Amino acid sequence: MKYATRFAFLVICSFVSLSTLFAQAPKNDLSYLTSGGKLKPLQANMDIRHYNIVLDVDIPNKSISGFTEVDMILAKNSDTILLDLIHIYSIQKVKVNDNAATFTQKDDLIFITTSSSFNAGNQKVLIEYSGVPPVAVRPPWNGGFTWSKDANNNPWVVINCQMEGGKIYFPCKDHPSDEPNEGVDMKITVPKDLVVAGPGLLQNVSKPKNDKVTYFWKTNYPISNYCVLFNIAKYNVVNSTYTTINGNTVPMQYYVLAQDSANAMHVLEVKARDTKILEKYFGEYPWAKEKIGLADVTNPGMEHQTMITYGGKVTYQQVGGQDYSANLFHEYAHEWWANKVTNKDWAHMWIQEGIATYAEALCFRELGGDAAYEQMINGHRRSVKNRKAMVLGDEVTEAETYSGGDIYTKGSFFMHSLRYIIGDEIFFPTLKKLATDPAYTYYNTVTTMDVEQLFSKASGMNLKPYFDFYLRTTDVLDFTVKETAYHTWSIKLNNFFMSLPLDITTSKGKERLRMEKDGISISSDTPPQVDAGGHYLKKVTAY
Repeated sequence: MKYATRFAFLVICSFVSLSTLFAQAPKNDLSYLTSGGKLKPLQANMDIRHYNIVLDVDIPNKSISGFTEVDMILAKNSDTILLDLIHIYSIQKVKVNDNAATFTQKDDLIFITTSSSFNAGNQKVLIEYSGVPPVAVRPPWNGGFTWSKDANNNPWVVINCQMEGGKIYFPCKDHPSDEPNEGVDMKITVPKDLVVAGPGLLQNVSKPKNDKVTYFWKTNYPISNYCVLFNIAKYNVVNSTYTTINGNTVPMQYYVLAQDSANAMHVLEVKARDTKILEKYFGEYPWAKEKIGLADVTNPGMEHQTMITYGGKVTYQQVGGQDYSANLFHEYAHEWWANKVTNKDWAHMWIQEGIATYAEALCFRELGGDAAYEQMINGHRRSVKNRKAMVLGDEVTEAETYSGGDIYTKGSFFMHSLRYIIGDEIFFPTLKKLATDPAYTYYNTVTTMDVEQLFSKASGMNLKPYFDFYLRTTDVLDFTVKETAYHTWSIKLNNFFMSLPLDITTSKGKERLRMEKDGISISSDTPPQVDAGGHYLKKVTAY
């Protein structure tokens, strides 16, 4: 997600229970909505395998109608199947394995019950529903549907739901730990002169019927439910191809409005270059069997899998004499960090946002050299607020963990510090392993502990104290520098937690030493400078 300040309502969500907010809020006030949190036992019993979403979008009435089929495996027998769908929709019918089922809607949940038992194993749930989706208040951060017009007065419908989850428009298990292993089918019906941009590959477009057409999009990869969405406009499709680092040919498609079409091919050229950079550090483009996609939307953009979005005409800055778009690159980096490497719950959101932000610094390194990399990293360090820890525990909601800038910039700076501690020869191969090893990608989600253990094993160091200090607290390294005798200085880390490399600049130049519990004693004709290169978040007090 694009960097932004934290909304005031998120603080409320941290302290007020869902039921209380639900009771106080009007029917269409959905500001309390958030994704994830503690996994409900009934949903822990469910392994989602596939979604089939079939919807007719009524643009004049700003409504949707149709059905969603959810294929799942139950780990054990249960008298209840529990799915998430916000309460503003009217449910006409529920079936389980083609048999009519009893259901109750309560607090944005659908309780599907039986007088006997739903047996362990495969279950197919069909829910037929209709209603008016919530309107996005501040997309992409406050999600919902945006119903608007392009410059030529054509309808333009955009969806965002990272904060709220896919439940804002389709029945699902709204928890990041469970992606549909076999992907998603989406069959979206719209007026015949409009185009639907979606995830995966376009299977077909139906012949017009009653002045409408149906777009059938299919993805076979697992996908986060907040990426299961579509956008509608009078798009032109600009096409190119990209050959991956492993030699696979991937279609590139830009779903662009006429008003933004003039430079569309250059945008794809920039994306091809960015792909090469990202592949260098993180391995092959993750969705090589589908596409590299981009769609125009009405907001700054999001990391929607195989169809990232961008707000209007792409603007650039110059880095090393080349065009660079910060937002376009950041959202694209999420194809690796968020979409391929996915946090098990929102408590570990720094992994996807922090490393995607760090990828921007690596892009600067490729385009402008180490000086450009340091420039960006210094900016990340200066922006850290440390108002709350980045990892607050486990099983927290998206609203609770989303802390504005720190999961982006402190997360990025954390990776920069880690690189310094363990060295490039270990850091870069291990980072690529995190992005490519099946243990951490696609069908497997990750936690902070997984990342720490991977880097600890690779480095031969116990990095848990470092991870805990930087991610689970708001502390910074607290150094004191004291002259203990003529031209003799004592340097001590007051909140020492592990042996750390430390650059110290003296009258003789820069020297890399190790900070141990008892500190460092050093000779210098001038007061020594501690970590002048800025590898740590710190404060230094001189006596």
